[in-house]
Amino acid sequence: MVAKQEGKVLMAKVDIDDNTDLAIEYEVSAVPTVLAIKNGDVVDKFVGIKDEDQLEAFLKKLIGC
Repeated sequence: MVAKQEGKVLMAKVDIDDNTDLAIEYEVSAVPTVLAIKNGDVVDKFVGIKDEDQLEAFLKKLIGC
């Protein structure tokens, strides 16, 4: 889904077992947790599995479509 955004969105996957400091800093208590970060600030997030339509809506909201 991110690839379809043609570079407007970047994704990074973090292993919270190897990066517990990040999990604590961003208050990740369940997996999967998706954080949208812009200019260093969390602007949106969701926890849990989403279907394709929900992911598309989340991404479109982030890029302002």
